[in-house]
Order: sequence, then C-alpha cells, then structure tokens
Amino acid sequence: MTARPDTFGSPAGLPSDTLPGRTDSLDGLLLADLLRAGIYRLFQRTDHLNKINVFPVPDGDTGTNMAMTLAAVLSALDREPVADAGRVLTRAADAALDGARGNSGAILAQFLMGLGDGAGQRARLGLTDFVAAVQSGATYARDALMQPQEGTILTVLREFADALQKNLADNSAAADLGTLFERSLVRVRTALEQTRGQLKELRAADVVDAGAQGFVDMLEGMLRFLQTGDKGETVVPVHEGDEAMAGSMPVAAGQDFRFCTECLVVARAESIVELRGLRESLSTVGASLVVSGSKHKARIHIHCDDPDAIFRTASMFGEVQSQKADDMRMQQSAVHHRRAQRVAVVTDSGSDLPDAEMERLGIHMVAARVHFGGRSYLDKVSMTSAEFYDELAVNPEHPKTSQPPPGDFRRIFEFLVSHYESVISVNLTARHSGTYNAAVTVAQRVSAEGRRVAVVDTRNASVGEALVVLAAAEAAAEGQDLDQVIAATEAARDRTQTFALVERIDFAVRGGRVPAAVGNIARWLRLNVVLRTFPDGRVAFGGGLFGSHRLIDRFIRLVRRRSKIDSGTQRIRLLVGHANRPEAGQRLYDELRATIPPERIAWSGLTDMGAAIGVHGGPGTLIVAVQRLED
Repeated sequence: MTARPDTFGSPAGLPSDTLPGRTDSLDGLLLADLLRAGIYRLFQRTDHLNKINVFPVPDGDTGTNMAMTLAAVLSALDREPVADAGRVLTRAADAALDGARGNSGAILAQFLMGLGDGAGQRARLGLTDFVAAVQSGATYARDALMQPQEGTILTVLREFADALQKNLADNSAAADLGTLFERSLVRVRTALEQTRGQLKELRAADVVDAGAQGFVDMLEGMLRFLQTGDKGETVVPVHEGDEAMAGSMPVAAGQDFRFCTECLVVARAESIVELRGLRESLSTVGASLVVSGSKHKARIHIHCDDPDAIFRTASMFGEVQSQKADDMRMQQSAVHHRRAQRVAVVTDSGSDLPDAEMERLGIHMVAARVHFGGRSYLDKVSMTSAEFYDELAVNPEHPKTSQPPPGDFRRIFEFLVSHYESVISVNLTARHSGTYNAAVTVAQRVSAEGRRVAVVDTRNASVGEALVVLAAAEAAAEGQDLDQVIAATEAARDRTQTFALVERIDFAVRGGRVPAAVGNIARWLRLNVVLRTFPDGRVAFGGGLFGSHRLIDRFIRLVRRRSKIDSGTQRIRLLVGHANRPEAGQRLYDELRATIPPERIAWSGLTDMGAAIGVHGGPGTLIVAVQRLED
C-alpha cells in the first residue's frame, strides 16, 4: 500500500472555507477536497468490494472498476485548483466518463454528470443547491439503464437523494452540510443493508451489493472530512489481505455472456450522440447495458458475446474510441481459482497459444489493436485471426498493429492483484513492439500499491511467445512463487526459437521486416523468405528457399538445422501455426512430428497464427516454434 498523510488544506494561494467546523456551502476547492476524501475511502475498500461482487456476474472486479473510474476523476481534480464548484463537477464528470470501467463505474460517471448539470455554473453550492444537484445525479444514473434494478447502487443513490431532501426540510438536520450528511447516512446505511435481501444472488451469498457498498464507502469518507477535515491517507487502491471471495454462484440466467464490452462514442462534427436511440439499438444484444453521457459524448457498457457488433452499432451514432472487451469467464475463473496458485499469468494477443491451453491454465490476455485504414479492431476479440487474413487479402490499406493502451494493462493487473499474491506479464518482443514497455510502466505503478507485478520480455512472437507463456503458466499452476515463475519463464525464453515461412514477400516488405531491395531480389529469384527470431528479440530475415518444389519438406529441414533439434537428447515442445491455411498447417505439423522420435516430444500443438507476425507475413504464412526443455 502507498499512503501519504493528506492533511486538510486547499492548494496554496486560493482561499477556501475552513474545516473542521460547520459549513453551509461549498466552493470549488472545498468540493474537490470533499470528493478526494470519498475517493480515498473507496480506495481503502477496493479489495473488499471485489470480494463481495456477485451481481450481475460474480467476476470480482467491482472495486477495481470503481477505483479506476475514480482515479481518473482524481487526476482531473489534481491537475489544477478550480475555485468554482460547478466547474469542478463538470471536470469530474468528464473525467469519469472517459475513465469509466464496469457497470458501477459507468453509473458513477452518469451520477457525476447529473451532479454537474444540476449544479450548473454556480461558483458556490449552498445546501439547497447541493441537494438539488444530488437529486439530478440520482435521476441521471437511473436513466442511463434500460432496465434499472433495485438492490443495486441505484437504490442507495436514490435513498441518499431522498434523505437529503427530507432532512433539508428539517431545520435541525440542515444546520450545516456535515449534519445534513450525518442524518442522511442513517437512511442510506439501512438501504444498503436491505440490498442483502433484494436480489437472489445477494441473498445466496449473504452480502450487500458491491457497487452500493462502494458508494456508501465514498459517503463515509466525505462525512469524516466534513466532521474532522481529514481526507484520509490512502491515495491509491489498496490490494492486501486474504478475504475470501463471497460464494461461487453460477452466473444467473440471461447473464451468461463472455465479454464485458465498453467504448466511448464521440459526436462527429455538427452532430450529436442520440443517447435514447443508442440505448434502444443495444437493448436486445446483451445484458447489463449502461449508456451514460451527454449529446457530445457517451460511454457504453454491456455484457455480450460479440464485441464487434457493439462497436459497429455504436459507430452509427458517432466516432468510436477507447474500445475494450474483458473476458468475464476468465475473470470468474480467477476469482474462484485454487488458492494453491499464487501467481496470475497475463500475456498479450501477440501470443498464439491455443485457446484450450489458455483456458486450461487460466491465462489472461490483453488485446492489441489492429487498424485497417480508419477502422480499428481488438485483436482476437472483435476480429478473429481468420477474419484478419480475409480482410488482409482484399483491403488495399496495409494494416497496422498498435500496442494495448496502458489502461488495459492497469485494469487487468489491478483486478488480478485482488485475487492472487502477485502477477507476471509475459509479452511480445520489446524489439518490435511497445507492448512490453507499456506493461512495465503499469506494473511499476501497481506494484507500488502493495502487490508485485513482474514483466518478462519473451524476445519472441506468435507461437514462440506462446511457448514461453506456456512455461510461465505451468510454473504458476504448480504453486511456485513469483521469483520462481520469473526464473522458469526466462529459462524457457532462452531455449525458444521461432521460424516463419512467408508465402508472399509483399507483406514483409510493406511491414518493414524485409528491405525492399531484398523483396525485389526474392521475387525475381522466386525465393521464399524465412523470418526468424534472434536471441536479442529481433524478428528479421532468416534465410530463403528457392522455388516451390517440396517447400514444406525443405522448410522442416531448415528449422531442424537452425534450431539444432537433432543435436542432443533433450525433450522439446513444438507449436505450429498457419495464417488461414489449415490444410498446409496440418501437413507441416504432421511431417515435422514424423521427423522427431516421439519420446523426445514433450508437447506439441497446432494453432491459428494471429496478427503479430501475420501483418508482416500475410495469408499463407507457416510458422514453427521449438522449445528445448531442461534435462
């Protein structure tokens, strides 16, 4: 945990009200401190909120999602002091909308937007102004959902607004903001406890709603500040303790979707985002739909099986940004994992490990982005490998890949450190992608919050990266600690080589992996280029094969020679991939195995090759990774 004493006081040079004591109005500086106090309190409770998260699906991430949403708000508040209360709420709402994560985060963002609109442009909020703003926020939050459900965060939002309104009418309860908060929280705490029995999932697990608890935690932090001037010490989410996950319930009927999908929809020039039409268009394609925002910008949250269908629909209403889709089934597996496993394993979509192995070993994936002209996709999530090669064959725009944004790593790291002792991220070669560096930057920040996150550069890609990931996941599954898993991963990396046979040189030239001059010579000589990985992590020209006669046989001989398979008696792992050529991939796999004594093959697999190498190799590329095992 990282903490700092955060004593009361607004930024130097700007006057503000004084606390502790009675106050009947809020300027922008005091309001910002009030929000900070609530956010810091929620940060303290992050792990607990994750552990009691069973509705709408038991994926254990409500605390992380709320904390990440509010971390965006905190960054906006800390950017520069603002004296006007209305401007503070507008800034907080906009930051929450951009940074919203999960169902509860999207609802919180809409609540803050309602607060801002309710406050208007007022420089100070009196008690009546504040109560009216909260009423507006509660209404906005409820309107963001197609099917509002009692027993959730919506219930405590409404109860807080109603309690404030009732106590405002009582002169003794409305003497100052602190008293108004204290009296109103009595009703809110009761409403929170009642959520324990309002939904069957909560009744079965005997817990209150996690989102509702998070909002009440924020109010408790605010009340402490109003009474004492203490904003609290915890300025980052806390990940410590071994509280057990509440229950292990099956997912409720109508909620068994794979992806928690989110995106931002921004109005195009001289246009607006039609929120009502957007909600109605998405209302039948998933569950837990929240559409929050304004006519200028909207945040979509929905559980679904086809994220790309959501993004396509959203694009009809504005420009789609900040796409993400988390695999909820993998999250649920992590939440209820065997306690013997101490380390969670993460990789990126550059790794082409077969889905069956990813699921068997509980490996989490962060998706890279694939761009065809003006259209972007989540690699292997909103665009499958087969769809990528189909598009590559016909689209005149050569695709580009980009690393996952740091927020995607932060989201998965924050979630996993709530359920494991530590995390290891095993990533695409740093020589050709910023993925590794993005993961390192985020890992350092999350590690400072209390749980270790390590990052290993595989110096490989595609099936080679996959075999290194496999070694890491097997070490983790055996119950090894983080240092042991790191050692096993790095040892596997140093014994792994990858070779790709490119069907057409054009894509390698366009992608920059083969110089244009070499491409011209290769076409003239009918040379089939082989790309390979090198010990320093480079993916570059690794040889060539002339003509098409017995091409696969000659590629196998090249792989065996360069990888020195035939020297020694070590057992090996093999992983073969193909770029939308399943028959050729199967042939390569069968014939390669036939050249090696069966007792020496510890594990082998055949898989689809993704975009990491495919963007340079193009359709028809065949790829092989060889990993020597320790004696």
